[in-house]
Amino acid sequence: MPAAVDPDTATLTSLLSALPSGSHGVDATDRLLAWLGQHPEEYVVVLGPYLDLDDAVGLCEGLRTTRPTISVVLVRHTLDTQVLTRAMKAGARDVVAHGDIEAIGAAVSRAHQLYVALRGPTGGAHTGRVVTVFSPKGGVGKTTMAVNLALALTQRGVRKVCLVDLDLAFGDVSITLQLFPSHSIEHAIGSEDTLDHPMLEGLLTRHQDSLMVLAAPSHPDVRDRVSPALILRVLRTLKETFDFVVVDTAPAFDEQTLTALDETDECVVVATLDVPTLKNVKVALETLELLNIARGHRHLLLNRADDAVGIGADKVESILGMGLATQVATSIDIAAATNAGTPIVVGNPDHPSSIAIRGLATLLAGEPVAPAGEPGEAPGQAEPGRAPRRFRIRR
Repeated sequence: MPAAVDPDTATLTSLLSALPSGSHGVDATDRLLAWLGQHPEEYVVVLGPYLDLDDAVGLCEGLRTTRPTISVVLVRHTLDTQVLTRAMKAGARDVVAHGDIEAIGAAVSRAHQLYVALRGPTGGAHTGRVVTVFSPKGGVGKTTMAVNLALALTQRGVRKVCLVDLDLAFGDVSITLQLFPSHSIEHAIGSEDTLDHPMLEGLLTRHQDSLMVLAAPSHPDVRDRVSPALILRVLRTLKETFDFVVVDTAPAFDEQTLTALDETDECVVVATLDVPTLKNVKVALETLELLNIARGHRHLLLNRADDAVGIGADKVESILGMGLATQVATSIDIAAATNAGTPIVVGNPDHPSSIAIRGLATLLAGEPVAPAGEPGEAPGQAEPGRAPRRFRIRR
């Protein structure tokens, strides 16, 4: 996936809006180089207009020899002869005017075409995307949302999806799906340097709806033996085979969760309409921003969203400083479906909650999304040039 760098936060967000979903943004060239060191599949970097021209040209010259398959798109406020000449000599693939979102997107598209031509359509390793479902507070329905989201992403077998339970002490993914795995991530302990896909495949449990599950350990005392290095190896190995790796995390910023968050392409933050949870979520969002985790790719899921409690969606957005991606109302049907071992998106696909979760899955997959029931817009479509609007499901 593409990467963008610019020290100005608003500009970086604007650049990411022109790039494919899952793209990564950083505010400095050293962070970009660190990211590229861990992601050999990158094919293009976009250098923003507020990045010093000397730094941008130097980075471009370095990548030309060390990573020749990476194209550099240079975005500048002014396109004069000096800028164009220096960019050309440094090996930049494109130079685009700041604010021309369409031109930036077109340049990235050309870079991908070149990458495919150089590597071949199957020359590079398959690279899936990590979707981490996180909340700093327990009891918000995080696991239920993670399970349903993973099932929604499979599109009944069209996509290959693996659900990883990283709530290592008290994981409930298996019981939620009524699975009884014979292996878990515990059986990979000690294989940080040797774990490969055949070995990892033997630890997965298949769900009937084309979903693979890597279960959490059966006993909480195993948690401390699952090292961050092992989690890193597991996620990167799974990305080589699966289109999406959905991670259900513990409600804490422990080492294992931070490792997963650092590998995250899309982060779904789950909140509910109570003051303690909103306080904790706000602190968590500030922490994610401070750690530069999934910047521009965080999605707020408001669960048990009932206006009767006195806090509405607009108030939540104001408190958290973040727009809602989707909201799911309280429903006894969700609990009943979970207790029956048939999550709501499978057991009742036309339920409003299922529609909301599938809408979020569509958004995460980088497909156009339209709110249910909006006049003049067919399902799954959006007006050209307009960002998908968030789903809002009310009782």
